[in-house]
Amino acid sequence: MGFREFLGNEATVVRLRESVLHQRIPQALIFAGPRGAGKYTLALMFARVVNCLNPRETDGLPDYCCVCHNCERIGQAADLDAKVAESLAAREELRETDKRETRILIQPHPDVLIVPPDPPQMVIKIGQVRQVIHNAYYRQPAEAQRSFYIFTSSAFMKEAANSLLKVLEEPPPNCTLILLSENLSEMLPTIRSRAMLHRLGAIPTEQLEQLLAERRPELKGARRTLVARIAEGAVGRALEFDVEAYLASRQDALVMLRNALREPDFSQLFRTTEGYRGGADGQTKTLNLLRAANKLIEDLLMLVAGSAQLIRNQDIAAELTQIAQGVTLDWIDRASYALAEVELGMRRNLLRSLSLDAMALTL
Repeated sequence: MGFREFLGNEATVVRLRESVLHQRIPQALIFAGPRGAGKYTLALMFARVVNCLNPRETDGLPDYCCVCHNCERIGQAADLDAKVAESLAAREELRETDKRETRILIQPHPDVLIVPPDPPQMVIKIGQVRQVIHNAYYRQPAEAQRSFYIFTSSAFMKEAANSLLKVLEEPPPNCTLILLSENLSEMLPTIRSRAMLHRLGAIPTEQLEQLLAERRPELKGARRTLVARIAEGAVGRALEFDVEAYLASRQDALVMLRNALREPDFSQLFRTTEGYRGGADGQTKTLNLLRAANKLIEDLLMLVAGSAQLIRNQDIAAELTQIAQGVTLDWIDRASYALAEVELGMRRNLLRSLSLDAMALTL
């Protein structure tokens, strides 16, 4: 696909394409925005249009051909999760000593290096940044006009962030660094000040619903509206959203809210929380529950504030309105804090079912 297929943030896209037109390509860029806003997709698009072997024009601005060697190779990294999974599987096959020293890097093209957060801590590590520094300074572009280094997260180890400053302060020629961020406050001010910032905002809910009607026709009526609102204007999040998993998590979150704000049914509560066990699957399930609970509490806040039109879970608006009659702003504040405490406890390997029970009883 070309730039015409990228939805939303037209001003940002035009500025990037104009920089290619006038051959004024920045050496460092930050794409900031919510998860699913298209930051990674736009970064790959920019790398392709700069290095396309048969560039074309659309709307009077440079575009890429999609089919040349460079476009095809760079485009192979579009499914980042799959590439990271392949790299993790390959690392697991190494000897234990080699495994500890091997960092996750994705290189779909000789001159494009993608740096995802390294499991299990899910941060950018010093070894990954050192590889970027080595390539940037000692390896000139071989098959492209310009090398690209794309960091898919702004969560850096302190040493890694400090090391990256060297490249930003003394940038080598013919290379561009792109940093993707959901939370700019995670980034050192010295890094932010040395890169050109582009913010990717949300697209309107109505436009997102129209897109879902075209791309996900299985979603009908209230479910389509729910996905569009929960996605908060992020195209990627809307297209990948698992609505069934969310509804299951939301149902459990509602059980907790009902027990907290009405006559408690502890047997139902304990039956619900008993299913949140240890292991990776349990971790994902618990995180989904916490996210669903946060969405419900945000909706309660909107209702208490008299802004019912802003709630996301419109399909259960009547029940949420009834629940909201029994809450105060102080309770909402305590509930948000309690959810954060459960997530913090997960990092300390606390027993999840007991943590959820404690949270519900605290509320």
